[in-house]
Amino acid sequence: MAYARWHHILIESQRHALKAVDEWNCSNGNFGDFLTHMHKAWHYLLHAEFHKARIDYRYKDLKTGQYKMIDGEPKAWDLEWCLKQRYPNNADPVRLNAELFVALRNKVEHRYEHNLKIATGGKAQALVMNYEQEMVAHFGPKFSLADRLRFPISLQALTAEGREQLQEAAKKLPKHTRDLVAKFEAAIDPAVLDDLKYDYRVRLVPIVGSKTDADLAINFVKLDELSEEERRIMVEAGRLGTVIQKIKHVEVADKAKLRAKQVCALVAEQLPFEFSPFSEHLEMWQRLGVRPAKNSSDPYATEAKYCVYSEAFNTYLYTPAWVKRVITEIGTIEKYRAFFDNEPRMKKVTVLPRQVGSSSEANEAQPQSMSA
Repeated sequence: MAYARWHHILIESQRHALKAVDEWNCSNGNFGDFLTHMHKAWHYLLHAEFHKARIDYRYKDLKTGQYKMIDGEPKAWDLEWCLKQRYPNNADPVRLNAELFVALRNKVEHRYEHNLKIATGGKAQALVMNYEQEMVAHFGPKFSLADRLRFPISLQALTAEGREQLQEAAKKLPKHTRDLVAKFEAAIDPAVLDDLKYDYRVRLVPIVGSKTDADLAINFVKLDELSEEERRIMVEAGRLGTVIQKIKHVEVADKAKLRAKQVCALVAEQLPFEFSPFSEHLEMWQRLGVRPAKNSSDPYATEAKYCVYSEAFNTYLYTPAWVKRVITEIGTIEKYRAFFDNEPRMKKVTVLPRQVGSSSEANEAQPQSMSA
């Protein structure tokens, strides 16, 4: 089968990306080779994009309009110029991240490669993740490298002694290399410096509790999918460098999980109208895609923030976050109408009998005692 030229360029880009990651993950890998291969991976990726979009990515002489030639071939745009064309906003974190590594590739010294690898770990992670996202966005998920890359097994960074060694190694970078990064980042908005597309930093927390077949060794948590309290705790832990250690864990099955009737009872307490597990609740989890239908071939395909599948009881359980979501979606009469396109069934108001108001009235209300 004959493939388009952009396809061949893209496959070459992937080849370099995989070699770059192999260099990074190898215990004796070369950081300079990582930089070189990721440089080529990004370069070929953008050339593939331009070629598919029929964008001429070759330099022309401004005076003559003729192509600039090298060894008889038109000179193609270098990576820096490709980045400027693909990301015209000079504050784009993806562009800035890639431009930093272009600068480092031109300046790296072999004897300090290990130290530089440690100091730029989060930025290198962002470089690779940005590459993957860019490729999938333009060419589709079938070109993803996710099934060919694995989370590396590490010892050094997971012990207190290892962390100290990493910190000491980062301090040994020569001044001109530290200055290169410092000067590059001096002109960048602090918000961009904190963007995960510029510097992808993570905190590893061991997962405790029962495991299901749907679990992976590594689970990524998106801050925008957490509740306000969960997000506050995670952000604060990340800011302070908090280390969470497992002292003792007593397994409690389905802790803090709710059945559908419990969800509806909690929701109904806060609403002026009725809320049924067999009508409103059923429609809400279906329309919001919180869980699959009963007897689904993949019962674990839930939105874990709101719902989990209990294999032991062959049922679905819900979280307190789901209760909050329901109330947010339909918590007023107007919201209920907008969501269900129907009128809510208002709760019946029970009128209590008039209470006796005074002691005299109470006495009058009592039957007279019989005299002897």
